[in-house]
Parts: sequence; C-alpha cells; structure tokens
Amino acid sequence: MRIKKIVVAGGGTAGWMVAASLKKHFGDLVELSLIESPEVGRIGVGEATIPTIRRFYQSLGMRDVDVMRATQATCKLGIQFNDWHSNGSSFIHPFGLYGQNIDGVDFHHYWAKMFKQGLASQLGDYSLGVTLASNNKFTLPSTNPPSSLSVFDWALHMDAALFADHMATFAKARGVDHICATIAQVNTDNNTGNISSLTLDSGAPVTADLFIDCTGFKALLIEKTLGVQLEDWSHWLPCDSAWAVQTRGDNTLPPYTRVDAKQAGWQWNIPLQHRVGKGQVYCSKYQTDQSALDELLQSADGSLLTEPKQLRFTAGRRKISWSKNCIAIGLAAGFLEPLESTSIALVETAIEKIKTMLTSPSYSDAIVNEFNQTTALEYERVRDFLILHYKLNRREDSDFWKSCAAMTIPDSLQHKLELFRSSGYIVNYRWEMFHQPSWLAIFAGFNYLPNNYHMRVDQINEQSVAAGLTKMKVALSSSVANAPDHSEFIRDYCAVEVVDEAH
Repeated sequence: MRIKKIVVAGGGTAGWMVAASLKKHFGDLVELSLIESPEVGRIGVGEATIPTIRRFYQSLGMRDVDVMRATQATCKLGIQFNDWHSNGSSFIHPFGLYGQNIDGVDFHHYWAKMFKQGLASQLGDYSLGVTLASNNKFTLPSTNPPSSLSVFDWALHMDAALFADHMATFAKARGVDHICATIAQVNTDNNTGNISSLTLDSGAPVTADLFIDCTGFKALLIEKTLGVQLEDWSHWLPCDSAWAVQTRGDNTLPPYTRVDAKQAGWQWNIPLQHRVGKGQVYCSKYQTDQSALDELLQSADGSLLTEPKQLRFTAGRRKISWSKNCIAIGLAAGFLEPLESTSIALVETAIEKIKTMLTSPSYSDAIVNEFNQTTALEYERVRDFLILHYKLNRREDSDFWKSCAAMTIPDSLQHKLELFRSSGYIVNYRWEMFHQPSWLAIFAGFNYLPNNYHMRVDQINEQSVAAGLTKMKVALSSSVANAPDHSEFIRDYCAVEVVDEAH
C-alpha cells in the first residue's frame, strides 16, 4: 500500500509525538495532518518518563536543557517504592547499573552470596543512581565513565501538556497541517473495510492512506470503527481507577518519582519546577471512590492547584494495534498503569517500529503482521514487569495486597521467577523495555533472592569480595559528595520563572 498522506486523529502527547517524528522521518514524501478537537481535554498524568524520552527528542535535534525549560521539568534518576514489599520497606529502582562485575561474573551473584551472610548491605548502596537519588543530588553522567560503577542514566519529570505543545510547535514548523476540529464520523470503504475518510463537525471530509488513532481511551478508529477489542488483563493488574491532582510545590525537588503503596493501590508523587503532580491508583473492588480521594487529599503537602480528576481504565492491550490502514498508538492501543512510567515510552517504541519498518512510504501485510507481533510481545513483557511488583508483596494488612500475592501469574513471568530463584539468572528477550538491572532492582527490593549463585563466586576469597564491596561504596560516596543538590542543579541548568498558577 502506497502512502501519500497520513492523518493523525487526536493531539495530546501521543498525537504530537507521532506527528513530529513521522514528519521528520518522511519529510516531503508524505503529507501529514493532525486533527485535534478543542472539546477534548488532555489526560495530563503521564508526567514521569524513562530515559528513552531523551533519546526520542534528541533524535529530533532537541537538547535536554531546551526541553526541560519548555516543560518546566526536573530530573528523574529512578522510582522510590515505599511500603510495597511490607509496611516500612523502601527501595529505589534506578536507571543504571549495580556494582562492578568480577572475573566476568555479574555483580549480583557476588552480592547475593555476601548479603545472605550479612557481609553486604542493600543492593542500592552499590548504585550511583540510587546513591545520588537518596541524597537528593544530581549531576550529568560522565561522557566517558571510568568504570561501570560510574554508569547511570536519567529521565524527566515534565509537564505533559507543555511537552505536547513543544512537539506541536516543532511539527507545525516542519509542515504538519493542524486541523482544529472534532471528528463527527469515521467512514469506511465497503469493499476493503479500510478507513476511507474522517468527517469533521464542519461537514468537511479528510482523506488519507494511513490513519493513526491517538484518540485515547475512546479508540474512535481502532475500536469504535474497526471493532478491534481490548485484551483484558485486569485479572493480573486489578487497579481500574485513579484520582489525579496538581498541588503547589516547594523548594524540595527529589530527583526521583515516589510511589507509595496504599490500602488498595498506590500513590504517585512527581515534582516539577512549578508544581507537584499527585495521584492515587486503586482497585474499585477494594476501595470506594470517596475513600481513595480522601486518602489522596490527606497526603497532599501543598495547596491544591486543580480540582481532582477521576479516571477509569481497564489494563490491557488491543488484540492487534495495526488493523487495515489504521495504527493505534498511546491509550488507544492499550493501557498499563503508570507504575513504571511506561505510557509515553510505549508511544516512543510504537513510533520507532513504524520508522524502522517503513523504510519507504509504503507498507505490506508482512509489515503489518510484524508490527502487531512485536507490539504484542512488548506490551506483554511490560505487563509481566508490572505484575511482578504486586505478586512479590508480603503485606498482610489488606485483602487487596493478599489477593495480589496469591494470584496466578502468566507462564512467561513464572518462568523468569523460577530462573532467577534457581540460579540467579535474569533472562532478557528482544522487545523488552526493562533490562537486567531493572528486574534485579525489583527482585532485591522485594527480597526475592536466588537460592544459588554462579559457581565462580566461591573461587574468590570472601574477605577480598567484602573488601571490594566496601571499596565500591566508598567510591560512590566520594562521587556523590561533590555533586550539587538537585534543586541547585535545576536552578543553574534549566530553571524557568514560575508563574503562580493559583492566580
């Protein structure tokens, strides 16, 4: 199928990311339009990201400092999980490596042996990302790190609405046609079943060869028109509701997202330069809407800048993301709760797959099938990583958490658990968003440790290993000692004048 024109249905973060990136990819070979309804508000809760966001906008020629100023962003070194394993527990999932490998054997094998014997401290003590985050410090990574101990990555906490605006400015400057209108009707070809055109509320038709559905939970094209249903994963990820609110910030800018386990779900806390994003994700089977809202408001440190907004959702993915001449991206393609900040990342990877597979402005059935297969695998592997956070909990204080610990999990996740438990081996597949260090962070944070470790670990004297671990911690402490506080870094690097949103 030859592509002469692409229409993106829906704006927001997903729509404008698609428009900006595909316009740069195809240039003048393809005409590109985006239809954005003035009546549709933005969800606006996807404000925490993972490091891939930086690669995405850098591929468009954008610099970190410019994007951070445009979105009033702060830095994110990882996610702090509080009370997830049990009440009082806390650990950080960083973007980076742990320790240093010894004699070709992964660090965590040495750490697992020594930790069980009381000769090593918590895993995070051997991570530069964790050490920086726990001390509220930030510095840019070395462009030429002297060792693996110096390797870490970072992402952004950003205003998603401002990021969408930034992408829109870029896209429109490069020729994307912005149509401000509401889609009144989606029309299909009687012979092929393809989408033939979109009728706007003005009555004007908009035609295209390829349509990108970024209409959010409505899934106006992929589901309402083409009938592609959602594969429901709520039996594994039972949270189905959320409250979101914005509060006034202060000078405290932790360089990490905080997620606190609650009665029937969890809360997020995302610090931006000009405000704090807070929200409560919960399972309506175990908590009422009012109780969840009360729990969220009781934890709000600053005064409210917005009225609480409620969201309803079902965890899952489209059975296929590319149907006929329509590709669903973002919330139209599926939803996995924002526990590990994957919503925007899944938009990025969908765009990347399109660009990788469409080496020319045309597509075939083979490309469609490959896109659907890889998208399915990617969603399933993110799903398994999220389920892991619930399955490994050992909380006894609520029926919600006990039911999560007792649930039957997908065979793919069970296989990974058994591999790690039996040998310390962490398997990584293609199309995985989270790699070995991330799985290790969750395993260790939930005290899920291997029964065995690599046999070569016993070939090195324990005192030598213990001394090496101590040396690593000292080196990290030394590195962090001279790093600026995160708030100081933001002030000097990318601070913008904060407007009082209450007035």
